[in-house]
Amino acid sequence: MSSDSLTTRHFVTYSGVKLPFKLVNELTEAELDNRNTYFRGYFDAEARLTGFDKIVYGEVELAHRYAYHGNGALRQAEITDADEEVTVLEFGTDGQPC
Repeated sequence: MSSDSLTTRHFVTYSGVKLPFKLVNELTEAELDNRNTYFRGYFDAEARLTGFDKIVYGEVELAHRYAYHGNGALRQAEITDADEEVTVLEFGTDGQPC
């Protein structure tokens, strides 16, 4: 994930159960000072969510990284949990799990 071309935004939570998650309730930088838990989202030049970190008391508790097919459908999701175990999920050009 190259940070040179990404925009970082912060959110209260996410919605949905299908990947990629949708981050909701955007926070301003000033609002971060009063939060113990929030989501730091990374967006590409096309405003697609390329990943996020769940921040809990200043530490990353969960991380998702997303890659997309040329048609915009999700190609891969890499999920790192609190125990730093990584799960990689692959998706076809129709966005369905392989």
